[in-house]
Amino acid sequence: MTIAMTDFARRRLFPGDGRRTAIQDITAEAFVEHLNREAPEVVLPGYAPFCQLHVHRNWTSTRCSAIPITPDNRHQLRSAYEARTPAELPVLVRWFEGLEPPVANCLVPILYDRDQLAKEGTAIDADWGIVGCLYTMEPAEIPMVPITMLRNALGVEEGGSGVPIDRAAYKRAVAFWDTHANWR
Repeated sequence: MTIAMTDFARRRLFPGDGRRTAIQDITAEAFVEHLNREAPEVVLPGYAPFCQLHVHRNWTSTRCSAIPITPDNRHQLRSAYEARTPAELPVLVRWFEGLEPPVANCLVPILYDRDQLAKEGTAIDADWGIVGCLYTMEPAEIPMVPITMLRNALGVEEGGSGVPIDRAAYKRAVAFWDTHANWR
């Protein structure tokens, strides 16, 4: 099995601007080399048959991506309408500012198979392509953000994957993201 970095993931995970929410201490090329060399501790099923999550022990100083919302930090939540790419419609997002999350115990690359990436207009020279990465304390998946589930259901024309909403998964995601937020 071979893994490649997609341009979409490269822009988000290795933006080159020193952003502390990106993967730290390693280049995109070295990250891919590591994933191709080191077997994951666990392979988790993704939200669709074309998606897998590979759990690796964090070998970087990358910090957790999601933080619990508490009465002490709620005042540090911010929100805005943003698009992930120029072609996508902006959606409401929220995040913390001014917090220092712990270093993640696990990096969990999110992989799509070559056929799905081709449907979405991305050609790769590998079996799997990285589309994202979770930074977690536990070797488990963080639920997909509900707006991403909705975007996926809208189809590839709107930046999604074309996978319909799974109501139970959506409700689990809402329960998680109602009590957690990303940070910047």
